[in-house]
Amino acid sequence: MVAGAILLVMAVALRPRFARLPDDRPVLRRADAPELFALVDDVARSVGTRTVDAVVVGDEVNASVSIYGLRGRRRLTIGLPLWEILTPQERVALLGHELGHYGNGDTRHGLVVGTALQSLGQWHYSFAPIPNPAGMQILVNLLYVLPRLFVRGVLMLLDQLTLRAAQRAEYLADREAARAGSTEAAAGLMDRLLIADSAVTALQREANQASLRGHGAALRAERPEHLWDRLAAHMESVPGHEYERLRRVGARRGHSVDSTHPPTHLRRTCLLTGPPLPAAVPTDAARERRVAAELAAARTAVARRIMRDGYQG
Repeated sequence: MVAGAILLVMAVALRPRFARLPDDRPVLRRADAPELFALVDDVARSVGTRTVDAVVVGDEVNASVSIYGLRGRRRLTIGLPLWEILTPQERVALLGHELGHYGNGDTRHGLVVGTALQSLGQWHYSFAPIPNPAGMQILVNLLYVLPRLFVRGVLMLLDQLTLRAAQRAEYLADREAARAGSTEAAAGLMDRLLIADSAVTALQREANQASLRGHGAALRAERPEHLWDRLAAHMESVPGHEYERLRRVGARRGHSVDSTHPPTHLRRTCLLTGPPLPAAVPTDAARERRVAAELAAARTAVARRIMRDGYQG
């Protein structure tokens, strides 16, 4: 019975971990943002896949899709700093790219492999050594060594087995981005990703200035959502030759075989090979205003958190 109890505890601890919706970030449902979901629906139809069940608004200069829950519901995460520096049509291309991971059968975004990667990552974190151990904690750290090495090995093996498919999936998703938003918009999205580090630096500078002024004073002095206007103005000030310089830097570095994302300059070159595609999901000013109104509360919340808590990128 003792051995059975130990195995039962291990089974509970090592059960598959299904992702959940976050509690610390704005989460939008269809009733909260019908126009945004209608846009996502249109993009999903253009790339041949079903739509998402929830939209999470984050503070990353990035966007992603994933599954959550036992039923494998779909979640789209929109990094507001990236969303805010894109043109309306580039935003459609961004949605096309992310939803394209579903449409092209990307294994890393599927229920089985995606959940396995999620579970292994959480197990690896659970077996992390206790910092500055004392007494029994030293023994616990020693006991964690072998399980942590085993989990890391399995995680690295699964990563390597799906690496080539993950890189191929990025090119296929870029094709869907061009189909949904147009080739021009997809190429513009690649250019914005090239200077993503500049957006991170700008947000860190804004957060540091707010800290120097005092968080309360900074938030009272101006509306937090003005942060996005300053970020957009900063990104527009980046000269064209900087994009070309970064493309040449990427070309000199060569292809990275150990990254899930191929170099951005190669993705852009692949997009521009062949005849340009028109937008399957064109946008208009009225729709953009309605989407912006639905995201207004999230814009304020994310901006306030960045200015209050700092920004790590």
